[in-house]
Amino acid sequence: MGERSPSRIPLIAGAFALVVYALAFASPYGLRVLTVAGVYALATLGFKIVFGLGGALSWAQGAFFGVGAYVTGILGSRYGLGFETTFPLSMLVPLLLALPVGLAVLRLESHYFALATLGIAQVLHLLAVNLPELTGGSNGLAGVPAAVLFGWPVPRGLPMAGLVWGLVAVGGLIGWRLAQGRIGRSLTMLRDDPLAAATLGLDVGRLRLTAFCISALFGGAAGALAVHTQRVVSPEVLEFPVMVSILTIAIVGGRGRMAGAVLGAVLLLHLPEWFRFLERGYLVVYGVALLATVVLAPDGLTGLLDRIARRLSGGRPPILAAATEPPPLPNPPDGMTVEGVRKSFGGVLAVDGVSLALRPGTITGLIGPNGSGKSTVINLLSGLERSDAGRVRLGGQEVTGARADRLARAGLARSFQAAALPAGAGVLEAVAAARLAIDPDAATAQAHARWALDRLGVGALAGQGCDGLPAALRRRVELARSLVRRPAVLLLDEPAAGLTDGEKAELATLLRALAGEGMAILLVEHDMEFLLPLAGTVLCLDRGRVIYDGPASGVRLDPAVAAAYLGRAVSA
Repeated sequence: MGERSPSRIPLIAGAFALVVYALAFASPYGLRVLTVAGVYALATLGFKIVFGLGGALSWAQGAFFGVGAYVTGILGSRYGLGFETTFPLSMLVPLLLALPVGLAVLRLESHYFALATLGIAQVLHLLAVNLPELTGGSNGLAGVPAAVLFGWPVPRGLPMAGLVWGLVAVGGLIGWRLAQGRIGRSLTMLRDDPLAAATLGLDVGRLRLTAFCISALFGGAAGALAVHTQRVVSPEVLEFPVMVSILTIAIVGGRGRMAGAVLGAVLLLHLPEWFRFLERGYLVVYGVALLATVVLAPDGLTGLLDRIARRLSGGRPPILAAATEPPPLPNPPDGMTVEGVRKSFGGVLAVDGVSLALRPGTITGLIGPNGSGKSTVINLLSGLERSDAGRVRLGGQEVTGARADRLARAGLARSFQAAALPAGAGVLEAVAAARLAIDPDAATAQAHARWALDRLGVGALAGQGCDGLPAALRRRVELARSLVRRPAVLLLDEPAAGLTDGEKAELATLLRALAGEGMAILLVEHDMEFLLPLAGTVLCLDRGRVIYDGPASGVRLDPAVAAAYLGRAVSA
């Protein structure tokens, strides 16, 4: 499948063995099982886009499979239309279904989204049973003609297996290109951290809808091929076991790898046949085998192959892109102006009429006791929360109520109080994700990411993973994600937390340099020894209100600040 991993060679060898088996050893029944495995592999390839890459558990994949099957079955058996017409329509109709459904349910999170998509599949199943004039009802439709290619009816057996697996190869190539390109990498970022993805300029809603629609195309194609294989369509194609099989194949094969769809489908469709000699006990053994696979290989079989291949290859370091500086900022913008923003959560007023001005080339400090509203202010300014009142302008443009991704594309970047780095991702990949909405391709994004890491003095981490990095290094990597965007306004939420004195001094030097280049910086910080020498202006919040707005040199002398914040800090 062309996976860029050490397991590529065993996967290619497995594909070759599969071809040899089909041509030389498979019985007619074996070819039929192999054909059905190809059908499920194609459906799972689409499921991996929305679930494996995007992280959305969509139970609608079985519904798309069933809709594609019924489109081919109805048009072929009732109206006599051929494969060249029914196959594209079997992909188009699920796509047209996915568009309104996706717009309606993709805003839901986690299990709510899964339940909503499961409900769609159940509604379609009821329609298939209760519309006998169209669908044949519970008995289904028989007499579906064979697929006809260039005037040649494709018979069952090796020709049909060849057609199905040929389309699996095409689908696998498309899926691999998507996974390796901007869409796939953006979806992975969305799966790992939706909030961070939005602040990096990624349109979360559009990405999810795109993945959902792509999965519908694959599901419809697989359903059409299933009907041509069986020559009959019934409500079984819309039942829950179909979706469970697709989900199991995806997890056992390897959630995020396209090759896992093929490996999982071949294994799961053939395991019951291999255990048939056990008669009544074969299903128990089959279940134990699946459970053992999930426990022993939590990343799937392709993940297990990767680990084995890396050990055998000695863990050779990856080839990394050369560093390239991102394009500089355009003409200096007007920074950000905030006027009277308010935000309530239920009956709690978290931010009450906060106003501030972030000018190019300046560093503004934001302080206050825990719970005073500092993080809420940053969330409001970065678009993660919407204010109840007030106005926000960025670069001279009105952006009040704008989404996080639009603010990011307009020149805003931020960090989080807890360094938000995707689990399981490489450092270079995590930083490059910040450029996916800007750069033309993933390679350019990685070259720009190398530049940002080098500038922060952590270029040596480019080939390492994010997992297990010490707190100080995680802070630098997250700051590199903000820096690589070359933003006009930078919001930093406690960037010095967990750093040593020497590391704080290096960070202060970097922030002064960024401000010297024309960047406007808002710095939320508790460490006054770090903040006050940096900031020209300091705001202090208490219970959501600004109690001090003035020069950094006067903040220690203000009685309101001493009573609300500094006095408490000294007594602690």
